[in-house]
Amino acid sequence: MKDPPKLLRQVRDAIHVRHYSLRNETAIGCPQPSAHHRPSLVRKGRGKEAKLCHQANALMEHRHGLIVGADVRRATGTSERDAALDLIDRRGDIKEGTTLAGDKGYNTVALVAELKDRGVTAHFASNTGGGRRSAISESTAATEGYQLSQKKRKRIEQSFGWIKTVGMLGQLQVAGIKAVRAVTTFNFAMYNLIRMGGISEWWNPSPT
Repeated sequence: MKDPPKLLRQVRDAIHVRHYSLRNETAIGCPQPSAHHRPSLVRKGRGKEAKLCHQANALMEHRHGLIVGADVRRATGTSERDAALDLIDRRGDIKEGTTLAGDKGYNTVALVAELKDRGVTAHFASNTGGGRRSAISESTAATEGYQLSQKKRKRIEQSFGWIKTVGMLGQLQVAGIKAVRAVTTFNFAMYNLIRMGGISEWWNPSPT
């Protein structure tokens, strides 16, 4: 059996960020907070209805698929990219060679440049639809590390799926940014504990 504390020390330099909109209809009937903390009406796709949401963002290490950072904020046009930078800055232990993977929504010139200034190489999915040009250089996209990041980054969907189905995020029962942030962080912590148990063979089969 692997030693859990040692497992926590083996966080790899390659990490991944992802966002998810948290539906919070109960906030409609509550006293209105400041605009900065108020949930936003978000439409997740063309032709879809708008829903009142906060936005959850998570940072995952690639070796074990553990969540190493969580963020909840008001959903805006740039909130997912702003959260990515904040999550990286909170780490405080960025090493040479660190990469950050993400879906094509993060693939912007500004974010790639901001990460480069922090010593982080962006490994975002290509975003060339509609005549766009990817902010990821061809030399980076051709590396083995980039290809590996594109495979590993999809594992973060497992954590979001768990907190929405097994956890408490399917339908929030709280309102207000502080409460939503607390519930989200708690659910990611539960997910990590269950995943570490599976990795360390505390139970078989693993529930994650």
